[in-house]
Amino acid sequence: MNRLRAIAFGMLWPSLAIAQSALPNHNLTPGAINPAVTEQNIDSTICQRGWTASVRPSYHITERLKRAQINDYGYDDRKIWHYEEDHLIPLDLGGAPANPRNLWPEPHLGPSQWGSYAKDRLEARLGHLVCQHKLSLNHARALIARNWISAYRRFLGPTPNNARLRRYRKERQNHWHHHWHQNW
Repeated sequence: MNRLRAIAFGMLWPSLAIAQSALPNHNLTPGAINPAVTEQNIDSTICQRGWTASVRPSYHITERLKRAQINDYGYDDRKIWHYEEDHLIPLDLGGAPANPRNLWPEPHLGPSQWGSYAKDRLEARLGHLVCQHKLSLNHARALIARNWISAYRRFLGPTPNNARLRRYRKERQNHWHHHWHQNW
C-alpha cells in the first residue's frame, strides 16, 4: 500500500509543485544585462567555449538568493528543489550574472508545462541564433525578458517541451557553443 502511494505521489508531484507562474514578476525581476557583453564582442564573449562558466555566480550565492526570493514571490510551494534560480536574461545572451534583478526562482514544473527546462531550450536556441549572427543580441534579450513563453512559441513551437535536458558540447567554426542533446 505504501509503495502504491509513493508511486502515485511520484506521478502527481509535478502538479503539486506548481508555483504561481512560470513567468517572473517584472517588478521583482525585470532583467539586467552584463555591460561587458555587446553585439560587437559576442564572438569573444558569449560565443566562446567556457565563457558562461567564467561569469556564473557560485551555487552558494544563488541558493541563498533563491530561498529569499521564494519568500519575496510569495510562492506557496517552499521546496527549493522545485525551482532553479534562473537568469531572466541568460548568461548565454549576456545577462547580468549575480544581479538579483536578473535572477528569480523559476519553477521546474511538469513535462508538458512551461517550466525551467522549456526555458533552457529557448535559451539554447536564441544563443545559437545570436552566435550565428541570425538574430541580434539586443533583440534576443528583449524577447526573452519581455515574455519567454511567447518567444518559445515563436522560435520552438506552441507546446512546451519541459523534459529535463542533457547537455553536450560541439565544436563549430573554431567556436564552442553549448547545444542541447535534442533537436529544436
